[in-house]
Amino acid sequence: MRSLIYTLFTACLLGLSASGVADDQKPEYDARLSGYSYPFDVHTFEFDSQRQSLEMAYMHLPAEDGRPTVLLLHGKNFAADYWEGTADYLHEKGYGVLMPDQVGFGKSSKPAHYQFSFEALAHNTRALVSTLAIDKLIVMGHSMGGMLATRYALNHADGVEELVLVNPVGLEDYLRYVQYKDPAFFYDRERDKTIDQVRSYQRKNYYDGQWSDDYEALIQIHSGWINGPDWERVAWNNALTYDMIFTGSVANEFDQLTVPTHLILGVRDTTGPGRGWKKQGVDYQLGRYDQLGQTVVEQIPDARLYELEGVGHMPQFEAFDRYRRQLDKIF
Repeated sequence: MRSLIYTLFTACLLGLSASGVADDQKPEYDARLSGYSYPFDVHTFEFDSQRQSLEMAYMHLPAEDGRPTVLLLHGKNFAADYWEGTADYLHEKGYGVLMPDQVGFGKSSKPAHYQFSFEALAHNTRALVSTLAIDKLIVMGHSMGGMLATRYALNHADGVEELVLVNPVGLEDYLRYVQYKDPAFFYDRERDKTIDQVRSYQRKNYYDGQWSDDYEALIQIHSGWINGPDWERVAWNNALTYDMIFTGSVANEFDQLTVPTHLILGVRDTTGPGRGWKKQGVDYQLGRYDQLGQTVVEQIPDARLYELEGVGHMPQFEAFDRYRRQLDKIF
């Protein structure tokens, strides 16, 4: 619905820029996305971590009696709001849905200093789950959220019934093949980023050169941050959270998962963090999702693979009906 409103609004504007939005109508958002609406009521979880008071924004749709709650964990380039379609699907089936923004993302705190790790984010999220007294939990993550979901299931297996991964990154140990980069490297790249670069990257890497109004709506957060007053703080958080994708590998622990695991993969995906700075002499091809799925499910004791041919990194947007049919096999 928000993407439809956005499309109708921008279509009526005069003097559109090359990006399709009038120059005087480009959004501006502060670090906490104060002017950006989410699809469901947003709540705040306050907690202390690393000697500072922090807040996690989250949306929670309660479960019907006796049904589990699905914890939806967002990817690196997104916030919890992009789970709207999946949340509606699950809630209609009676499942509860919990959608947090991790620290450093979305409407949550953007600390000036924080030691980001999947262990820390899983710990924070576990505290939120406990506060809400949720005892039946299915953990589901997409992209970077798949790495976090895996870490959550490894560290808190006693509180997880099933694990669902949707085109997760981290199916391979990146630092085995690529050079380590200091967060300052990523900060310089983030600080100088333009919305046209964001659009170009996602069009090429997520959607096989295609674009739509729905895809455009997904990058409005980035546009607003880049234009907004807190871009340097947001860019620094973006840089810090890149680091854990490389240093927080879960690929070597798949054999330790003890919960039933479902791996949904759009096999056209070629996401391979660090591809541009491989170690000298390395000719390994990163991001071969057409091969990685089978390799990974053979490592996990109780795993099932659902492959989507001709679909890339974002099956929940690129091919929702096909994605939903895979979910029907799980939920």
